[in-house]
Amino acid sequence: MSQKRKVVIIGSAWPLRGGGIATFNERLAKAYMDKGDDVIIYSFSLQYPSFLFPGTTQYSKEPEPEELNIKVTINSMNPLNWFKVGKEISNLKPDLVVVRFWIPYMGPSLGTICNIIRKKGIKVVAIVDNIIPHEHKPGDRLFSKYFVKRVKHFVTMSKAVLNDLKSFDDKSPKRLTVHPLYDNFGKLIPQTKAIKNLKLSDKNKYLLFFGFIRDYKGLDLLLQAFSDKRLRNFPLKLMVVGEFYVDSKPYLQMIEELGIKDFVIMQNEFVPNTEVVNYFCASSLVVQPYKDATQSGITQIAYHFERPIITTNVGGLSEIVTDKRDGYVVEPDPEQIANAIFTYFDKDQESEFAKNVKADKKRFSWDKFLEAIDEV
Repeated sequence: MSQKRKVVIIGSAWPLRGGGIATFNERLAKAYMDKGDDVIIYSFSLQYPSFLFPGTTQYSKEPEPEELNIKVTINSMNPLNWFKVGKEISNLKPDLVVVRFWIPYMGPSLGTICNIIRKKGIKVVAIVDNIIPHEHKPGDRLFSKYFVKRVKHFVTMSKAVLNDLKSFDDKSPKRLTVHPLYDNFGKLIPQTKAIKNLKLSDKNKYLLFFGFIRDYKGLDLLLQAFSDKRLRNFPLKLMVVGEFYVDSKPYLQMIEELGIKDFVIMQNEFVPNTEVVNYFCASSLVVQPYKDATQSGITQIAYHFERPIITTNVGGLSEIVTDKRDGYVVEPDPEQIANAIFTYFDKDQESEFAKNVKADKKRFSWDKFLEAIDEV
């Protein structure tokens, strides 16, 4: 049995809303706890100033996870706070600190905290989701460079991010590993039950677009693809589930102009973790029509619930989905997306591909992810 360690995770967690980052960090903490380690998550008292946050609220309505030790302390805008938090974590003398980096804005705060910790000889490993963001802003490279210079060990979950990271630092140890499963949204339930829970018609089959809606995620491409007249041969409906982080009007107007309003279900409020299971289990196919990407937690939710995926050949998405086995990998083009959807239903591939997903999801264990952190 491995020796018990004291592990600190720095990054978003409750009371911030689930989303990908917070959900991942909480699941990471549980993975360490399952190994017998003591774990503390240092989350944010202020993550973003309100003018930088595009959604309705940053905060969760769900109860605090009872099994997790979460300290809500980091203020991303207050340098005095960064020094205080850095010293506090250093005084704990942890065996390992894991910091989550996903946006350049966090470079100054997280970089300063980690620099203080590293000066005490404590091991710090950064999990880097993006080093160059999908939506560029002034100062991005400067803030990312600040962070990278203060953390010397890195784990990435896609080759694209690894290559971007090398443009900032080509000497420090880096480890590429796969995004583990999001298996904390409950167990698989029968499709008929999920459809009933959502009060949908059992006479239809459902496609799912899930997650915060941003322009780079390609919902417009999917809407154009879904207007393909061949798809009206099947009892298909598209569920667009997620909060708009951009102006919704162009998308709603597109639905009207394409004449697909009767075939699209819009559910555009934030989905609590307890409801995620219903949307994935009700669907016959998950579609990720991204124009730009690194990796996506949506893919790993789909794998957990054994749902085939159509994804685009951008970033690290094609590194996960096996084309014509677990789904389809296509270019970010409406015609190619439509062709894949048509072929999937025309050949009745749901059962075959779902079986393959079930077999292939074993690749994405949390134990392997923790090994990658230790190896780096």
